[in-house]
Amino acid sequence: MTTWAEHAILWHVYPLGFTGAEQAALADRAPVRHRLGQLAEWLDYAVELGCNGLLLGPVFASETHGYDTVDHFRIDPRLGDEDDFDALVSAADQRGLRLILDGVFNHVGRGLPAFKAAVSGGAGTPAARWFKRTPDGADYAVFEGHSHLVEFDHDEPAVLSYVIEVMSHWLGRGAGGWRLDAAYAVPPAFWAKALPAVRESFPDAWFLGEMIHGDYAAYAAEAGLDSITQYELWKAIWSSLNDRNFFELDHALGRHNSFLDGELAQTFVGNHDVTRLATALTDGRHFSHAVAVLFFAGGVPSVYYGDEQGFRGLKEHREGGDDEIRPAFPASPSGLLPDGWHYYRLHQRLIGFRRRHPWLVRARTTTEHLEPSAMALRARADGGDEQALLLLNLHDEPYRFAVDATGLSVAETAEAGAQRPDALLVPAHSWTILA
Repeated sequence: MTTWAEHAILWHVYPLGFTGAEQAALADRAPVRHRLGQLAEWLDYAVELGCNGLLLGPVFASETHGYDTVDHFRIDPRLGDEDDFDALVSAADQRGLRLILDGVFNHVGRGLPAFKAAVSGGAGTPAARWFKRTPDGADYAVFEGHSHLVEFDHDEPAVLSYVIEVMSHWLGRGAGGWRLDAAYAVPPAFWAKALPAVRESFPDAWFLGEMIHGDYAAYAAEAGLDSITQYELWKAIWSSLNDRNFFELDHALGRHNSFLDGELAQTFVGNHDVTRLATALTDGRHFSHAVAVLFFAGGVPSVYYGDEQGFRGLKEHREGGDDEIRPAFPASPSGLLPDGWHYYRLHQRLIGFRRRHPWLVRARTTTEHLEPSAMALRARADGGDEQALLLLNLHDEPYRFAVDATGLSVAETAEAGAQRPDALLVPAHSWTILA
């Protein structure tokens, strides 16, 4: 794990949506749209939020949504060109923001030159060896039934060399790390070869693998990943709040502790692939509970752009079903609606708490009180004496927690600046952090 990632709080942006880019690739010889500069205009907003990392969705030339890459060495013309990228890196560097890129190395769009060469040259050509075949050998394999996404053959040495070259190229241009899309679909042995080769030249690079199922810890250890996406905790946070069933969150946090014994999990309550938190929650009074858990639990937390303004959006499993959760942002923060800023200030307060207690990144949490609608979590520093308490109340009336708070005082509350004469008495549908 690189040192800077221990202190990272990420603002996660899907650039094609954020900038209002076209939904399909530009026609040949169409002028480049220099949109990455729009994102640069929001970097101060991210810094003021409390973030020091920018986790970008795909920025490379693709056919539609960015995850069907056709040229890993070229910025998507809908977003700009290499000069625009360099300017974004420079602007981020000036503000102390690390840039993390989204690398789609499990599958590619059919327009990738190597795949077109495979199709035109036939099965016996070197290019054809880059891509998996179906079990019967009759066709090229595709990713999870998506016919336009053809899968690399990760046993092919040329593919390994290609991926190492791509990652090294953009790290050399100023990126600080990579999110490895659909890492779970790639044999871990592939990453175990690729990542050390990249780290030889870029020892501070951070590698986050997308995991949505399976044995996170075992895969990350075998692959040599620094971090994995913690979908189990994401689901447990909003689901336990909706069901008023903190037993689910307790179970997930127990597993989360075990993950932290190895890689440093990347935590979130929203991203480009899931229904927005404000929409997923059936009771809006519990939005801040979710954010409090996010910044209390160990790991590297991220905020998906718009969640810090309470944006709503439903993920639907149909063509265009991601559009609501990947919206365009206005030209500047002044274009945001007034009613979203209290969500922003909530995030600022909780990120500020996290910054004042950096040991939380590797903290283990234990449940000290548990019932369906009330939960007390104690975080303890890994190998240190620091500790904090998070008291969560979903009841319709105040709840007093019978836990030991010796040496602790109120650090944050759901209601900004709220007075808690009795620190262990939490109002209805509220929470308190003691540290």
